[in-house]
Formats: sequence, C-alpha cells, structure tokens
Amino acid sequence: MANHDSVNLKSPWWAQPMSRRRGVQLGIGGLAGGSFLDLFRLVREARAADPAGRSPSNCILIWMDGGPTHFETFDPKPDAPAEIRGEFSPISTSVPGIQFSEHMTELAKIADKFAVIRSVCHNQGNHGAGNHYMMTGAPPRIPVGCGAFVSFHPSMGSVAWHERQAPHGLPGYFALAGMTRSGGPNFLGAKYAPFVVSDDPNSASFRIRDLAAPRSVEGTRFAERRDLRALTDRLPRFDDPAAGDPVRGIDEHYARGYDLVTSPAAQAAFDIGAEPDRVRDAYGRNSFGQQALLARRLVESGVPFVTINDGGWDHHSALFDALKTRLPTWDKTVAALINDLDARGLLETTMVIALGEFGRTPKLSTLPGQTKAGRDHWASAMSILFAGGGAPGGQVIGATDRLGHSASERVLSPENFVSTVYTKLGIDPSKSFLTPAGRPTFLVSDPTPIRELF
Repeated sequence: MANHDSVNLKSPWWAQPMSRRRGVQLGIGGLAGGSFLDLFRLVREARAADPAGRSPSNCILIWMDGGPTHFETFDPKPDAPAEIRGEFSPISTSVPGIQFSEHMTELAKIADKFAVIRSVCHNQGNHGAGNHYMMTGAPPRIPVGCGAFVSFHPSMGSVAWHERQAPHGLPGYFALAGMTRSGGPNFLGAKYAPFVVSDDPNSASFRIRDLAAPRSVEGTRFAERRDLRALTDRLPRFDDPAAGDPVRGIDEHYARGYDLVTSPAAQAAFDIGAEPDRVRDAYGRNSFGQQALLARRLVESGVPFVTINDGGWDHHSALFDALKTRLPTWDKTVAALINDLDARGLLETTMVIALGEFGRTPKLSTLPGQTKAGRDHWASAMSILFAGGGAPGGQVIGATDRLGHSASERVLSPENFVSTVYTKLGIDPSKSFLTPAGRPTFLVSDPTPIRELF
C-alpha cells in the first residue's frame, strides 16, 4: 500500500445501518449525556445531512487572504456604537430580514441563491495558523507565525485531486494567482500540489506557460521527442507500490504533461478569449474578474477544485477607503460568477465559497503613525459565503452577538465547514490515510457537516 493510500478504518457513524446492536452501542454512549430521544434526534439530523445519491460537486474557493471584515460585508451591526459599527450602513437584500453592508449591492440582489454562515470561529488569530485551519480543517500542531507558509495536513484542493480526477488530462486542482499559504498536499505527495496559474487572464497576451509545446517543436517534432525519450530510457521500474518508485512518479508526470499539452479539450478550457465580450464585461475587466471566469471554465471542463487566491484583505488601517474601492468590484464579480453558473445549469453541482482565515475586531483602532482606522485579526467571528452544490440559498446560518464580538448562535468550527465541503465533493470526511511514517490520519477530526447546507 502506498504511503498516502486511504485506509477507510471506519465509515461515518451516522451513515451506518441502524441495527439493534448498533442502536444499543449508541444508546450506551448516550446515557451519559442525554435521553434516547435526544440521541435518535441527532441520528436523524445527521442522516438528513448525508447527500447519498447526489452527484459530487466541484468547488470554486475564493480565498480572501488576510481575513476579510465581517462587519463591512455580510454581518453589519447598525445598532452597535459608532466605534464598532463603522462608516457603512446596512442594506436590505432580496430575502426579507437579511441585511448586508452597503457595498454588497449585487450580491444583495441574489441573496436567495446562496447562504451566509456567520458563526464559524476558532482560536488561531494569526495568518499562518488561521489559513492552515480553514484550508485543511486541522489546527496547526505548533505555534505558527503570521507570515508562515505551513503544511501539517493536506489541503481540501489536494484531497479533492487525490480522490477525484479531471478529464482531458487536466489537473484536478488549480490555484489561480498563486498557491495559498497552506494549499499544499502534505503527505499526499507533490503530484497533488495545485497547478498554479500565475499569469493574468486579464492580459491580452494571456498564455499559460508550460501548457503548450514550444513553437520550435510544435507538430510532429513534439511527438518525436517523446518517442526518443522512450527509446533512450533504460532505467528499471519497480512494481511494488509500497516502494514509492520515484522513476514511476516521473513517468506519471511526463504522461500527464503530454496529455495536457496535446489535448484540444484541455487547451480549450484555458481559452478565455473565446468568451463573448458581454460575459467578460459582466465578470469585470480586471485580474480577479477574469480569474473567476477562468475558474468557471475549468469546473465546466470537469476540474474538481479551483482556488482563487484573492489577497489584500488585511486592513489594519484605512479600512473604509480601501473597501470603498475594493468591495464594489469584488461584489460584482462574485455575483456574476453565481449568476453565470446558475444560467448554465452548473450551480447545483458547483460550490462557490468565499472566505478568509478569520474576521476582524469589533472595535476600530488606529495604528501608530496612521490617521485612519482599521480592524485587527479576530478569530472569534467571521462570515462565509456558500453558494451552489445543492446548498439551499436565502438563509443565514448562525449569528454573532450584538457587537459582532463572538459567534453566539449555532456555533460552528472549521472542521464542520471542511467536512461540508468534502461531503459535497463526494469524499467521506471521516476517511483515514496513512502518512509516510505509517500513521493513520483522519481527514477531519470531527466529520460533522453543516446540516443546513444540505
């Protein structure tokens, strides 16, 4: 068995048949903490969250690196004191009773198409650790600094590629504009690292490097070079998968690369210039807008997981000046992506998720040497946009207190969030893998998904 092969030590307890013996086992555990009625209510709720029979969804994860403010996006606090509520006013949405901040106008119009989770929280208040927790569902094992790029556990994108393949020779995991701090594969191995597209799709000369044969060897010369390599390669191969033969790994990389370069369908996925001008304009003629459009083209081609690394949300100062410029274009792009997927019949099988590593402090503050206020890191509250993948729209899940200080209703963890994504991807969040050291490691320590999203 390869070092990263799945072990499947158990299936989720809530998905197992409820035999008399199983009922007795669960009942004994339930005696210590509640009644049998409570126990079976939990079983029913958990089973209701099991999307058995639903086609696996793909995922576009918009990673708002730096930690976006929940106050100025999806969780305004108009009744809080001025030093907490800030400069922006709330606006009504298409769903009665739900309000967003004033610059989220386009998303407010389609609030019936997505859910907002207001009550995910954790205890990792710096960028490196918070990024790792939200990207993997696993808290870091040691203290991690703000600027750290750490990987103690596979990211959701790498797991998605390990468990699901993309057609046409395409990689199963893409990172647009660069890989996130903890977006790597860890013990799954380098072949499940994301295919990074750092080129700007908003550029007129957009052409992904290493994705097309060099012009000097186009046509039959490219195939001839592949054949020549095969003729001259005399390195022995080992059939034992447990040996982890690196030569076979190189063979696999060559084969994937050749398929990607020679597949017309794969090449077509990147041809963003084939999109009508009205579609490109709707997304926004800027880097983020065209990355979102490219992400749509990739999932449309069958790629399971695409991350858009959207940085610049760490607003310790001049928060309101920055967001007056940033939010209208961001709001337009994300709304266009959701609407476009919906119009194409793809929203039911495509998740669109927008989040960062945490939220921002309730009280505004001004850094030394600065004159305009911002908000600092705050892991006790955050907001997550969750659209598609069968998730019912038009709802807010959980709540923060009156001052936006802490999650106060339906308190959820990063484990719950990541388990939801895995479940919708068609991956059992309680699955276990063997690390290179031979240690069984669960994907998520608490594989309980967020039931309201099913």
